[in-house]
Amino acid sequence: MAEQPLVGIIMGSKSDLPVMEACVAQLEEFGVPYELVIASAHRNPAKVHEWASTAAERGMRVIVAAAGKAAHLGGVVAAYTPLPIVGVPIKTSDLGGMDSLLSMVQMPSGVPVACVAINGAKNAAIYATQILGAGDETYRQKIAAFKAQMAEA
Repeated sequence: MAEQPLVGIIMGSKSDLPVMEACVAQLEEFGVPYELVIASAHRNPAKVHEWASTAAERGMRVIVAAAGKAAHLGGVVAAYTPLPIVGVPIKTSDLGGMDSLLSMVQMPSGVPVACVAINGAKNAAIYATQILGAGDETYRQKIAAFKAQMAEA
């Protein structure tokens, strides 16, 4: 039986998966169990609602939401869950990802979405693990070791 996912990864399109593989790889390196789902806030709103509104009761502690273009996914997910959301704006062909970035960082008061750099999927995984580490010594130690290793490079 697989471990209970602590991080939920949601992306608006299968085309976001190549960017989000860096998030998955980093979570796996840290040993963080995760769940990945593809659901668009615009094309699959009922699926997004169901997934996000039940994430906490299913044991998740952090959600990473990746989207391009209008990039409303993180905000929609934030509206349905009390969990922290880390947004990953995906680079787009139209505006280079600035459209995605601005959609995520301009959330209304009361619906926060933390945001990493355009295509910053690895940082999203690191940040999600840091959030987990605030209450779990195992993940805090993994982040400390990761930072120590970076300092040696």
